[in-house]
Amino acid sequence: CRGSGNTLSSSPRIVSFSAKDMKHRLGFLLHKSDSCDYSSSQGKKEKIPPSQRVSPEEVRKWAVSLENLIHHDRGLAAFRAFLKSEYSEENIEFWVSCEDYKKTKSPAKLSPKARKIYNEFISVQATREVNLDSCTREKTSHNMLEPTLSCFDEAQRKIFTLMEKDSYRRFLKSPYYLDLVGPPGAGCGPENCKRSHAYTLDCNSNVISLCA
Repeated sequence: CRGSGNTLSSSPRIVSFSAKDMKHRLGFLLHKSDSCDYSSSQGKKEKIPPSQRVSPEEVRKWAVSLENLIHHDRGLAAFRAFLKSEYSEENIEFWVSCEDYKKTKSPAKLSPKARKIYNEFISVQATREVNLDSCTREKTSHNMLEPTLSCFDEAQRKIFTLMEKDSYRRFLKSPYYLDLVGPPGAGCGPENCKRSHAYTLDCNSNVISLCA
C-alpha cells in the first residue's frame, strides 16, 4: 500500500522519513492480515462474512468452464455484474429464467410463466430481447402454443453457447475475475499475502474477499 500523505523526492531527509512511514504502514497491514480487513485510500473495505467467501481454488474452477461459473452463486453474481457493465445482462437473466422455469411443478403455472419469459426475452417487442437466430426464435414461438418444461431448451442452449464463446472469455480477462482469483496459493497469512511480481501489494484488490 502507498501512503497517501508522503511523496518521495531527492531530499535525503524526506526519503528517510517516507521509507520509515512505509515500513510502519506495511507492518500494520501484515499485523491485520489474520482478519483480511484492509484499509484503502478510499476508506475501510467492507468485511466479507465467512459464509460468503470463496476459496481461490473454487474461483479457479470458474475458468475451466462457463457451467462451473454460473452454477456457483458467487460466480453467477460476478458474471452478472460483468455483463451488466457491458449492457448485456439480458443473456444471463434469460438463462436463469429458463433454469427456474424448468423447476415448475404445477402444470397450471407453465403457460403464464412461459408467456412471461417469451414476452420479456424473445418476442419482437421484448423488453430485454436476446440474440437468437430466426429459426430458433420461430421454433420457440411455436412452442408457446402448448408450453412444456422443455419449450425453451434450444433457445437456452443457443444463448449459453453465445455467452461461452463471447462474454465468458472476456470475463476471464476482466478485473471481475482477475481480482478474485489472485496468484496461485494466495491466502491470508503474512507470507501468502505477498503478491507475485504481477500482483503487487494493493489494498484495493478484491482478492482479500477470498480469505477463509
